[in-house]
Amino acid sequence: MKKNGLFVTFEGGEGAGKTTVIEAYYEKLIESGYHVIKTREPGGIDIAEQIRHIILTPQNTAMEGRTEALLYAAARRQHLVEKVIPALEQGGIVLCDRFIDSSLAYQGYARNIGIEEVLAINEFAIDQYMPDLTIYLDIEPQTGMRRIQKNNSREVNRLDMEKIEFHDQVREAYHKLLERFPERIHKVDANREIENVLDEVKQIISPALPNL
Repeated sequence: MKKNGLFVTFEGGEGAGKTTVIEAYYEKLIESGYHVIKTREPGGIDIAEQIRHIILTPQNTAMEGRTEALLYAAARRQHLVEKVIPALEQGGIVLCDRFIDSSLAYQGYARNIGIEEVLAINEFAIDQYMPDLTIYLDIEPQTGMRRIQKNNSREVNRLDMEKIEFHDQVREAYHKLLERFPERIHKVDANREIENVLDEVKQIISPALPNL
């Protein structure tokens, strides 16, 4: 498939501040006159939001790891073809909260399914439609979880209920992905104030922005 826009994904552990950073950067791009959409995974469109509810509802503690991985991939496929690809083909900028790297980190590594196994599932789902750039917001899991506990407006999902060791594994996985995809994934220290994080994000993405 041919795309003309810019596909930027944001990754990180729980409480890394992805949603906050995306919202702030989205507003900056809109003010600058860019055609841009912000979206999230799992979700972003109706079918994928329904799958999100199944995956993340706290009551579904019996969900097996491979089931979880397949559901994420299914939601990803629908979201991609229904929302992301059309926006890119129109020359737009897509800012997406999570994409394939989340599955590799959470299900592939932290759930011990295997990064290669989960990558194969997702290569089928995305049809080689990889992001142009990925911003990885790096944060200590304990810090991220404290942020979540202080944020009363944030939804509490099934992943928040995992032990801290699980989140340590997720962070370790992201660091492995940084080594595997150094040209695409850029690490940003998310322990800092939002203004500092946003400034670095802008510096990373700006050279890739299309000309107005």
